[in-house]
Amino acid sequence: MKIINTATENIIIEGPVTADFIRSLTMHEKLSNFRSPARQQEALTIVAQSPEGLVYIAHNNQYIVGYTLFHYPSQYTRWSRHPRILELGAIEVARDYQKMGIAKKLLETAFENPLLEEYVVITTEFFWHWDLKGSRLDVWSYQKMLTKLFGYAGFKKRRTDDPEILEHPANMLMVRFGSKVPYQYIKAFEDLTYQNSLVD
Repeated sequence: MKIINTATENIIIEGPVTADFIRSLTMHEKLSNFRSPARQQEALTIVAQSPEGLVYIAHNNQYIVGYTLFHYPSQYTRWSRHPRILELGAIEVARDYQKMGIAKKLLETAFENPLLEEYVVITTEFFWHWDLKGSRLDVWSYQKMLTKLFGYAGFKKRRTDDPEILEHPANMLMVRFGSKVPYQYIKAFEDLTYQNSLVD
């Protein structure tokens, strides 16, 4: 658990949290980058209840003001074929609580979990989910900000021929290899990054 002290309240960052704990709080109304706050809260509870799911939240004892979550990749993606992989599905901080270091603290708290050292962790970043309007950043500045944020947790950008990533040049795949991931799983990931090469 970490605490960020502000002039008006204390923001508590903790996890992994249970589905019941998530239900006991209210989602901040401005957590809406991916879906409505109510639906996002439901999504967090589903992930928290899944065997591999990990949910970390920032809250003030009443409202969830930020979160990040980890889960298996969708079965419809190439990444699901990897034997030891988790996807960082999202990270979001309510607009009123941005620029307080909450996103960085969420990642810091999550990667203190030794379990994540046993996994390849990816994040697939698509620009249409980015809060360009609220942040007042252009797409390239936002991409740079995310690269720096995830880089703080050990992620690096990787090239891939995944069609969704290639759909826009600002989209990106980032990966973090846990310190206990054996070489064969690193190699298995490398083999998945390019799948669409033409064969003579």
